[in-house]
Amino acid sequence: MTVSAEKMTTTDNEQFGLTPHSHGAGVPLSTRADREDATSVPTGREENWRFTPLKRLTGLIPGQAATGEAVVTVDAPVTVLVDTANRDDERLGEAGRPTEYVSRLAWESFAKATVVTVPKEVVAAPTTITVTGPGAGNVAYGHLQVRLERFAEAVVVIDHRGSGSYADNIEFVVADGAKLTVVAVHDWADDAVHVSAHHARLGKDAVLRHTVVTLGGGTVRISPTVNYADKGGDAELLGLYFADAGQHLEHRTFVDHAVPNCRSNVVYKGALQGEGARTVWIGDVLIRAAAEGTETFELNRNLVLTDGARADSVPNLEIETGEIAGAGHASATGRFDDEQLFYLQARGIPEEQARRLVVRGFFHEVLMKISVPEVRKRLEEAIEAELEAVGG
Repeated sequence: MTVSAEKMTTTDNEQFGLTPHSHGAGVPLSTRADREDATSVPTGREENWRFTPLKRLTGLIPGQAATGEAVVTVDAPVTVLVDTANRDDERLGEAGRPTEYVSRLAWESFAKATVVTVPKEVVAAPTTITVTGPGAGNVAYGHLQVRLERFAEAVVVIDHRGSGSYADNIEFVVADGAKLTVVAVHDWADDAVHVSAHHARLGKDAVLRHTVVTLGGGTVRISPTVNYADKGGDAELLGLYFADAGQHLEHRTFVDHAVPNCRSNVVYKGALQGEGARTVWIGDVLIRAAAEGTETFELNRNLVLTDGARADSVPNLEIETGEIAGAGHASATGRFDDEQLFYLQARGIPEEQARRLVVRGFFHEVLMKISVPEVRKRLEEAIEAELEAVGG
């Protein structure tokens, strides 16, 4: 049995490459189970690229040789190992190989990879990895791998900042019984372009808490993928994004359930304001025939704060076995809840403050799951600054 569903803010099926399904909804012409890798130069007609403004991916489509270098610094406790790997290092690619043009370009173009390893049974203090772009007008490629050996535990913050065009692959190898919490913050300069593929592979009873926060950058496209190597894997993918005028922020999650008795939960929330603000969320979950006992759910919510902004939301769920614990998805895009505003104003709260409270409440679920207090505080302050920009 294969079940696919797609829910979008735009309902013109032919425009988005959909065909009618027996239950009346549109489904993709190509499912995740049989879709071929798309590593040729995209034209914008491909399923993987139909929402992305290709002309804005300066230096990455079509790809050009690196003209600069991103700077990667790692602030890690002494119990965590940090080294630099050559391209032929056998560890690289263990979590997954790129399947799209830009991520493949990054794979073929990086000079050195940074590898962060948490040894067996070590419970490490937080590690911060800072990635600084190559600078305005420059193009750079990178590769980062975070490895947790058996029964290790770690919290890793990956902080992206600076300018330029940057494409990279980030791997998360989580061995049996290990637990990794990662927060990837994208706080680029306004002119930055970033295309990043995240590849996670979970061992038996491994746990991944993966959070993506996207605030800065002109055009940012993040694609996290999760694969399970053995039973009992548990992945939670969280996302928080806030797009201003002219920004394009795109997130594409893919959870591939290929083994039994694993779990996934995806929750992405975004807000938009300003003319030309654009966000895209694509959430693919594939439950293969062998993945009996799978439990999965995905949710995307978008809050449009001003006219001229647009959010596209596409949850896709494909199920190839009837023997699952549960599966579902939900998606919604809307403006401020007038009833909430009325309720708050009726209790003497000024409209501006009431709007702030609504937005804070909207993001609260994701913010409270960020286990690094310094990062959570920084994001709360950034959201306040965004609201100040429109007097919200």
